[in-house]
Amino acid sequence: MALFPAFAGAAEPGETPAGRSEGSRKDLDWLSNPSFSTEDALLVHQRTTEAANSTPEKSPLIRTTSRSELSGESDSDENLKKSSKKRRKKKKKHHHYKTKKKAKGDSSSSESDLDTKHVKDRATASGRNREKEAAANLGDTTSNLTNNRFVWLDDIQAFTAETFRIDKKSDPANWAYKSLYRGDIARYKRKGESCLGIDAKKQCITWDSPASQKKQLQRRPERYFSKNNVKTLNTDGIPVCNKSSPSDSAAFIPVFQTESSDPSDTTEVNPLGIYDPSTTVWLQGKGYKGAEHEPVNTQQPFQESGINVNPILMTKVEEYNKKVRENPRDINAWMEFVSFQDELMRGPSPYASMGEQEVRRKSLKLILEKKLAILERAIESNPSNVDLKLARLKVCAEFWEPPALIKEWQKLIFIHPNNPELWKKYLLFCQSQFSTFSVSKINGLYGKCLTTLAAVQDGSMVSHPPLPGTEEAMLAIFIQQCHFLRQAGHSEKAVSLFQALIDFTFFKPDSVKDLPTKGQVEFFEPFWDSGEPRIGEKGARGWRAWMHQEEKGGWIAVDKPDDDDEEEIDEDEEIKDKTLPKWHIWLDIEYSREARHWLPWRPDKTKKQTEEDCEDPERQVLFDDLGPSMIQLSNPDLQHQLLYSFLQFLGVPCINKLFPPNLYIAMDENNIFDNVLSDEKPLTSVDVPLSGFNSIGHMDTMLRGRQHIGHYKDGEEFIQNVFHALYLLFSGKEKSHLSICWLQYEISKVVQCLQTKNKKKLKAQGRKSKKLAKNLLKAPDNRNDLSLWKLYAYLEWLLGNIDDARKVFDTALSTAETGGLKSPKLCSLSLLYAQLEVELLKSLEGAVTSRAVHILTKLTESGPYVPYNGQVLSVNVLKARKTYEHAVQDYLSKAPVSDRDQVGESNQLVNLVGCYAVFQYLTVGIDAAVLIYAQALEKLQVPAPEECENTGANSGVQNLPSALEAVTLLHTNLLRFHMKISVYPLNPLREALTEALRRYPSNQSLWRSYIQVQGKSHTASKARRFFDGVTRSTNSLEPWLFAIQAEQLRKKLTEHVQRADVGEIYSTIPETGLTNRIIALFEHAIQSENGTHCPLLWRMYLNFLVSVGKKEKSKGLFYKAIQNCPWTKVLYMDAIEYFPDQLQETLDLMTEKELRVRVPVEELDLLLEV
Repeated sequence: MALFPAFAGAAEPGETPAGRSEGSRKDLDWLSNPSFSTEDALLVHQRTTEAANSTPEKSPLIRTTSRSELSGESDSDENLKKSSKKRRKKKKKHHHYKTKKKAKGDSSSSESDLDTKHVKDRATASGRNREKEAAANLGDTTSNLTNNRFVWLDDIQAFTAETFRIDKKSDPANWAYKSLYRGDIARYKRKGESCLGIDAKKQCITWDSPASQKKQLQRRPERYFSKNNVKTLNTDGIPVCNKSSPSDSAAFIPVFQTESSDPSDTTEVNPLGIYDPSTTVWLQGKGYKGAEHEPVNTQQPFQESGINVNPILMTKVEEYNKKVRENPRDINAWMEFVSFQDELMRGPSPYASMGEQEVRRKSLKLILEKKLAILERAIESNPSNVDLKLARLKVCAEFWEPPALIKEWQKLIFIHPNNPELWKKYLLFCQSQFSTFSVSKINGLYGKCLTTLAAVQDGSMVSHPPLPGTEEAMLAIFIQQCHFLRQAGHSEKAVSLFQALIDFTFFKPDSVKDLPTKGQVEFFEPFWDSGEPRIGEKGARGWRAWMHQEEKGGWIAVDKPDDDDEEEIDEDEEIKDKTLPKWHIWLDIEYSREARHWLPWRPDKTKKQTEEDCEDPERQVLFDDLGPSMIQLSNPDLQHQLLYSFLQFLGVPCINKLFPPNLYIAMDENNIFDNVLSDEKPLTSVDVPLSGFNSIGHMDTMLRGRQHIGHYKDGEEFIQNVFHALYLLFSGKEKSHLSICWLQYEISKVVQCLQTKNKKKLKAQGRKSKKLAKNLLKAPDNRNDLSLWKLYAYLEWLLGNIDDARKVFDTALSTAETGGLKSPKLCSLSLLYAQLEVELLKSLEGAVTSRAVHILTKLTESGPYVPYNGQVLSVNVLKARKTYEHAVQDYLSKAPVSDRDQVGESNQLVNLVGCYAVFQYLTVGIDAAVLIYAQALEKLQVPAPEECENTGANSGVQNLPSALEAVTLLHTNLLRFHMKISVYPLNPLREALTEALRRYPSNQSLWRSYIQVQGKSHTASKARRFFDGVTRSTNSLEPWLFAIQAEQLRKKLTEHVQRADVGEIYSTIPETGLTNRIIALFEHAIQSENGTHCPLLWRMYLNFLVSVGKKEKSKGLFYKAIQNCPWTKVLYMDAIEYFPDQLQETLDLMTEKELRVRVPVEELDLLLEV
């Protein structure tokens, strides 16, 4: 377009005027614009004029000057600028892109170029007669113009006022985003919450809350549990007192102001005037006489300066500081001061200003550092105290690395090698350090511990004297070592340890008894390596007999072919189904070998075997693994305890409890919740001893449960040989106890068969058990043993032979001595007989003339027992009641029976009270029986027994439960039975159980009864409060385990009710959040002192998380579990069952930690290929 359009005709584009040179034309080129067309200009002018004439009343359309027109000069200058050819080509190529920018509002010269191009094309077609065509075909021109993408509104006059353009090009952003861009949506403000045009009664529109309302919601008043309000609640208020009432002088400590008589002295010591008068006097070296001066209220200056002093905490801090300063030898004061730091840190700091309190973070590290500083001060004052050093190590464990901690422990053990409690804690610490754990390392540490303590005990270590209770502690550590090896899968080493120590203790030659332990072990080694049969093996004679024979020239070997030798199970037969997954087959074979190969492998000389013939070298046990753990036991009670511990280790129920009362690190089996015949027979329910501990040869996963009852043939023969060997050692009472243990073992297998309802197995087991019982009773020593008769009769009763059982009971009662109520065994036999008969009753109608009343009546008579003939005389009932009453009163009026020397009397009292209560129950009623139990419990009430956790080291053989505990069990069992056959309120039973459990929080039988009773209640609040109270007041782990079990049973019941297939869902037990509650209980339990290293607790937690479908969380929990219990093989087996895809990873981890893997993956692959 020319700069002067009016004179554009002077030189038409494309024509050269005459008389002009080439140079002058080039000079004038800047005045012309090739894109300008005269026809178009005239056409536009004509249309504008017509539009103005036709619509004079409307305002003309004014075209806004575009940026391209305003910058026409710059566009023309652009041709003169130096630009690259590449940029020009890019402009031509992306011409369409520029037009798109124009549509968005970006101005450029592309639009005019497009128009010009269009006009030029049209001019070529019409032969340059544009003026005529424009005048004639105005409508056609406008229609053609509208077909272009971009037109001016001025050019379109034929359309209506509502002109719009259709953009047919799709916008890809509509596919990428859920809504339109907010900048493209018109803004508006809505007035009110209603919508016009709808029926308010039938229709409703809900609008999103605007931002202003959201802000109002955030400004709600904070609840009491918010951060600021909790801080306010924790802050103690400022004490307020009336100035006019000087009566409350104890709340404020008066501070007296001293007026110095010599102001010059004051100026010297206090030149800036910043000290208070008392400090100034102290700096002058003068005494401070406060009584001569008036009190000044210093509370106000403290408040004005912004320091919020908590007077209670400040007072406690001052008290503790004063205590430990005045008496630095007071260990309890130091320990209390350390514990007080937790309370101090809960509230705001008494030393910080208000501003500092808000900024201050109550971090754990700050508390730990303060505790550490206090303990280090305490150790400086008491360098020989072990408790303070242990507390320091416990604090350091929170932020020290394991290698540094181990070094500190080693230093402590080096200083105190004679402290058995310290050794126990050190062993547990090393055993639970995953990063440094390996089985051989920890086993060697157990050996070093026992060797050191044995040297201290026999006086070899002169520098350190033995502490009281060292021998008991040594046996406890030895048993702990055996359980450690069992849990790690090294069953052969654990069994060999027991075999060696029993030989070392009971079959020791007289010639070596005076030597120190180290010397005795050196003499014992040749016997162990000689290949002689050991205890539990056929032909075992013991160390003493071997030594005597060696002195005479050795044994004469007689080869006896073993006809009953069972062939080893073929490896191919171990895989029953090759279509099962690989992990499943591995678990099957591993369990099978664990159950069959727990005995140490010995070369059979009759088959000319050598040590090289053993396929699995791990099954051989070397003396180097056993020698350091040999200890001397001089106390007969401890020697017996060793035997019973070995029998329990083999799965034999014993009279005595497990030796270490708090051996929770060995608890790995979830059979503590099994109610063995408890529902069918509440009065005579079998209390499974040692529940919670897997016996040797059983390593069952949580999902599979116990797969095998008892042991295989080799194991049963081994147990039989052990009993035969032990019979040679004892006589009289101890031999009777061993017979009772053996028969109880057979009864326990019968009970397991009854639980599994395997009739075929029950019949076979019944025959074996009856045969053993008869053989035991045939022995001359056992013919008059009422305890064995009682067990035999009970065995017959369990097998369903009630008539045969009654004959056995009657025979035993007839042949017994006429001791009456003074004979403990006779009372016990009569009580069991009566209880079994009572359990057959359907109701109390006619109970006065029942067989049970006859039995209990005859017990009080001095004459011989007469079998039941169908009737009971009323006179005999009255006589029996009087006799019982006098006998019970006589026993209760004696001295307290809580001493260990009076175990027999306490047992007699329990049996006597039980007989009297059952008698009254049958003849009078439940209230009379409950009254007897209440009187007995009241008389037996003694101060609560000390926590057994604290006295574990000082207690020898753990005897039967105390009389109070046993009477409580009888009481609760009778109430449960009565509720079964008749209507009776639940509250008396619940109260009796709660009272007993507060006193005996580790009694599993009482806990089983409690959760069974609470399961009948719809509200769990009382039980939850009770569990919470008990867990706070004791260190026992049983309350945690049974609290978790109660919630899991409740969850199972709720799910069962709500999923009932009855057409609709019944929510009779509306419970929500049970899963979270159970998880919270687990978390609290594993943080407790005994729960951290309890494998059973971790197994239950892992099983629960998998059962609720939290697989990823359960994987994390598994790794957390092996951090705390890295020695527990069954935990790894559980993980393989839960996470089958990680079989190889888990087995590699087990191999790295030296846990026993009986089936390597390579062997499994070979077995699968065959």
